Amino acid sequence: MSLKFSKDHEWVDAADANAAVVGITVHAQDALGDVVFVDLPEVGATLAQGDVAGVVESVKAAADVYMPVSGEIVEVNEALRADPSLANSDPLAAGWFFKVKISNPGELDGLMDETAYGAFAASA
Repeated sequence: MSLKFSKDHEWVDAADANAAVVGITVHAQDALGDVVFVDLPEVGATLAQGDVAGVVESVKAAADVYMPVSGEIVEVNEALRADPSLANSDPLAAGWFFKVKISNPGELDGLMDETAYGAFAASA
């Protein structure tokens, strides 16, 4: 995987040029605790980088999920909607949130790689 990370604790895997995969990071799900509900964006919605794309609720708190890159939502993870705990048990794979057709690939350059994000998360 070629993961990039946002300061809002989302990850994006843009290995597939047609549809980048987005989810929340291990750090985010650790901070939230047991996820009990996710509100996912509508397929077809076009959102800008930094826009709120959804909400994740846990037993401790609710948090917005932000767009790490601009683009059109092309798919949402229905399995996550049915079983929100996937965000805890497998946040970087089965617990993905949505797929986006990136409209500005240059935005990926402004995101952190795994090493930079690890240092950022450790100081958060």
